Amino acid sequence: MKWEEVCDDKNLQDLPFKIELNKWGQIVMSPVKIKYSFYQGRIQRLLESLLHTGEVMPECAINTSDGVKVADVVWCSEERFTQIEDEVSAWIAPEICVEVKSSGNSLEEMEFKQKLYLAAKAIEVWLCNEQGEMKFYNEQGELAQSLLVPQFPKQIQR
Repeated sequence: MKWEEVCDDKNLQDLPFKIELNKWGQIVMSPVKIKYSFYQGRIQRLLESLLHTGEVMPECAINTSDGVKVADVVWCSEERFTQIEDEVSAWIAPEICVEVKSSGNSLEEMEFKQKLYLAAKAIEVWLCNEQGEMKFYNEQGELAQSLLVPQFPKQIQR
């Protein structure tokens, strides 16, 4: 399938799953739990409170070398948002792409997505584990803290 077909398919509109495509156009679905949604929402609100430019968005579809992946939360500069705002899926990744680990994701899968987003021109990729611990990465590897949002916490609190 193509991403446009997935987006237009009425049978897929209300599924309680995150949907992505792999490089062969096959649908990949991941169920989410309440804690996953909590971390996703908290990360989005924290980014909105710390960054006063650009756009913070949940569930952003991004074209990667392994098909369309959907980052849980992204931050996109005004300049980059202008380049992708009318696209069905972003041809260039937002500057910050955040993935929240669910019980259905392996650590290897999360690290693979991290590499995909960086290859798609993300500047930083953040990973949130099931305990709310944040890790920050750029092309050089793991960072002690985000360089783009240094005040972002290393632990998501309730």
